[in-house]
Amino acid sequence: MSTSPASAPVHEPSPPEVSRLQVPKVDLTRPAGNQIFQALKTAILRMDLPPGCIISESDIGARFGASRTPVREALAQLRDAGLVATIPSRGNFVTKLNADKIREARFLREALEVANVARIVETGMTAAVEADLTQCLIRQQEAIDANDDLAFQAEDDLFHLKLAYATGYPRVAHVLEHEKMQLDRLRVLSLRDHDHLDTLQIQHCQIFDALRARDMKLAISTTQSHLRSILLVLADLTVSHADYFD
Repeated sequence: MSTSPASAPVHEPSPPEVSRLQVPKVDLTRPAGNQIFQALKTAILRMDLPPGCIISESDIGARFGASRTPVREALAQLRDAGLVATIPSRGNFVTKLNADKIREARFLREALEVANVARIVETGMTAAVEADLTQCLIRQQEAIDANDDLAFQAEDDLFHLKLAYATGYPRVAHVLEHEKMQLDRLRVLSLRDHDHLDTLQIQHCQIFDALRARDMKLAISTTQSHLRSILLVLADLTVSHADYFD
């Protein structure tokens, strides 16, 4: 994915934006490009590398102890994921948030997740899935109590992935992870609101209870309400973090 000069980021932090990240040296027994991709993707989705910041190829190579080829492979993967844009003669930038793409991603995610819960209601939850989801909900509450929004986000992601795998269709989880990347950075901003965390936790519990009761109507309606809640904060975040949006 590329960005035209007209929509280029408005601020260009220096390469130390990447240098300050705590990154491991690449494991030479595994493909370096994918390792760099995964590390940078995580940093971008967690907003450690904020929208609009520049990413220097040479700096990445130095930080990871990697040659230019795997660095370029990683950047190509990030471009395909829509997380990095390359502007000729200017360099590589973390893409800015886009409200239309966020709405589209939420629409696709809702379609997937409503299908997931409908499938689970039809087939029923195994005891193992129910136990896993219960523990996930407990860890979410612990993260809220500790005021650890990143830990909550990890458990939030895990909750939805476990629902996807519970359908018995492994590809669903992969598609879900890909589609929600456009939402993840927005979620990081919204999760800094402690009250919002409480709301999400309550909604997760409602979804879980509906699935356990095999109540199709309630499972679908609670899932829809949960996934549409991000739209309630989108307008506020486009104002409070205007420099992150294009």
